[in-house]
Amino acid sequence: MERRKFQGALNILSFNRHFYIAGIGLLILWIAAYFLFDWSATLFWIVIIAFLYGLLVPLLVSAYVYDHSDYYSLKWLNPIIDKKDDLKLIVNIHAGFDETSYIIKEKYPRADLKVFDFYNAAQHTELAIKVARKATLFYPDTKSIVTTAIPLEDNSADIVFLLSAVHEIRSNEEKVQFLKECRRICKPDGKVIMVEHLRDLPNFLAFSIGFTHFFSAFVWKRCFSRAGFSNLQEVKFTPFMSIFKCSP
Repeated sequence: MERRKFQGALNILSFNRHFYIAGIGLLILWIAAYFLFDWSATLFWIVIIAFLYGLLVPLLVSAYVYDHSDYYSLKWLNPIIDKKDDLKLIVNIHAGFDETSYIIKEKYPRADLKVFDFYNAAQHTELAIKVARKATLFYPDTKSIVTTAIPLEDNSADIVFLLSAVHEIRSNEEKVQFLKECRRICKPDGKVIMVEHLRDLPNFLAFSIGFTHFFSAFVWKRCFSRAGFSNLQEVKFTPFMSIFKCSP
């Protein structure tokens, strides 16, 4: 499927518009207060620059990552999946916002693609994902699941994709149980491939306090280890995203 120009950045703006509305409102109040009270011009401009940084830099980084890299072309998968004609079953699991299933099917047309949505309104409470669900184009026969039970047989999937989704599982215990299920359904010579922003310095510089929505590499590696994986590899995809790949 062809993506619109700057679709990634526009998605971030749309799904987080409550933050931007609040931020712009506070900025207007700050400017008004400056003219009403005798405040330092230096303090005024420091706050203005901080606000503009917090509002604009996340959009610029999102445009870079999602609109001006090969993330949605899936070219980064070429060195990871070398025998695409041998793939029988591919699984793509998301948290209610799916921009990748149609693209995966186009890249691997001979494989059977199963798509699952683990979104749970009671557990996954981020407002942005609730907004995103209303805008997503669900792949046909997408099935809703719980994170502790993926309805597939043991050792049945060649590839399990977890693309910018698993951070919506906020509980580390739930992450471990979910990854155990991914390991169960994956063939011994198959792959689990996860892509995530991390709670690290580049993402702090990009998203400021918003980087707390993500998890550190240490947390992910510990969760994969507790789920039974022993061969996890991390590869950077831009300074702001990491690809984690492993086999059962």
